[in-house]
Amino acid sequence: MLWIKIALSCLIVAFGALLGWLWAGKSRARSKFYAQMYDFNERYLNELGYARKPLPVFLRDFPATGDFKKLLETFACTRAPQQAASYLTKDERKECEDYFSMLGRGDAQSQSGYFGARREALAAKKTACERDAKERCTLGVKLGLLGGLAFVILII
Repeated sequence: MLWIKIALSCLIVAFGALLGWLWAGKSRARSKFYAQMYDFNERYLNELGYARKPLPVFLRDFPATGDFKKLLETFACTRAPQQAASYLTKDERKECEDYFSMLGRGDAQSQSGYFGARREALAAKKTACERDAKERCTLGVKLGLLGGLAFVILII
C-alpha cells in the first residue's frame, strides 16, 4: 500500500513539473524564433558580401525550423512580409514585417547597411529572449514541483 502512495506522489509531482515546463513553451518558442532570425541576419550579411546567391535559393537553403521556417516559406512564395508567430508582441510583429520587407530590395550596399544596423538590435533581442525563456522555464518547473508537492501533502 505504501508503494502505491509513493508512486502516485511521484506521478503527481512529475505532472506538476510538466505543467510548469509547458507553461514556459511560448517563451522558449520566442527565444528559438529570435535565435534563428539572428542567424538568418548573419548569413544574409555574409551572402550579400561574398556569395550573392539569388534570394529564393538562399531562403530555401537556410536551415530554419518551426515558425521561422513557415515565415521564410511564405515569404519565398509570396514575396510579401507575412504575419509572424502569435507569441510575438504587436511591435515585434511590425519589426519583423519591416525586416522582411527589406529583403531583396535595393542594391547590395544599401541592404548591407540596413541589415548590419539590425545586427545589434537582433543580438540584444536574442539574448533578452534567451534569458527570459530560461527564467520562465525554471520558474515554471519550480512552481510545478511545489504545486505537486503541496497537492501530495494535502492528499496524504
